[in-house]
Amino acid sequence: MLEMLINARHGDLGNGLTVRRVLPFARRRHVGPFVFLDHAGPVTLAPEHVRAADVRPHPHIGLSTVSYLLSGQITHRDSLGVRQDIRPGDVNWMTAGRGISHSERFTHPDSFAGGGLELMQFWVALPEADEECEPAFTHYPRSLMPEGGAGGIWWRLFAGSAYGHTTPVRTHSPLFALHATVPPGATLVLPTGHAEQAVYVARGAVGHGDTHAGPGQLMVFTGEGDAVTAGDAGATLMVFGGQPLGERHIFWNFVSSRRERIEQAKADWQAGRFPLPPDDRDEWIPLPG
Repeated sequence: MLEMLINARHGDLGNGLTVRRVLPFARRRHVGPFVFLDHAGPVTLAPEHVRAADVRPHPHIGLSTVSYLLSGQITHRDSLGVRQDIRPGDVNWMTAGRGISHSERFTHPDSFAGGGLELMQFWVALPEADEECEPAFTHYPRSLMPEGGAGGIWWRLFAGSAYGHTTPVRTHSPLFALHATVPPGATLVLPTGHAEQAVYVARGAVGHGDTHAGPGQLMVFTGEGDAVTAGDAGATLMVFGGQPLGERHIFWNFVSSRRERIEQAKADWQAGRFPLPPDDRDEWIPLPG
């Protein structure tokens, strides 16, 4: 059943980087365990502006992040000592647990290739029992992600289980996330087995009954048996969902089931108790406010 249609809010991160912020939404704080979704770009920056647009080291707790690129390239560095180039279709799953810091730099020559940098940034809440787990980062190349489709529809599953396939990506709760392209007039049947799921329109348009969604809009569904049909120009979609984990508090980059844990993380970052990436520790983003 279609529950609601969410319009992304436009945000400006400065230095030429703009985002469509989709989740959290005032009346929908999460879809399954997914508590955050940003769509950045596509954007191309002049060489003299690239350095200013870099995302300097910043902290996370209580969540996993996945940066899924449609085009361009990002260099990830974190406090575990990991340095990894992120390319379109690859999955880079970072679990913050009790705490991690990382940066995202655009110094690679391919950072704005393929029509400009275009990024989907997801945050996934951790079950309460795993919120204080050891931080971890794992890179999964695009070649390991299941792909499928029929009748001109194509999809790539990049987390969890859907359509009878399961990725090698290690998650902490039942979920799925996939990238799909749907030709004009074709119908994508949504995966089954998930209590909540959503369809985000990156390009084109889709319809469900009398409701239509275009770029920057999110359709939220509960239950099973739903489908969306692409409009005259087709559609590029992000489809995701899973089992909800309960209320989560969010402040800046911190996610937790407990407000006091958020306060502790704020104090720890201000006091310098979070480790920084060993090869990117000369600057960092201060706590807001």
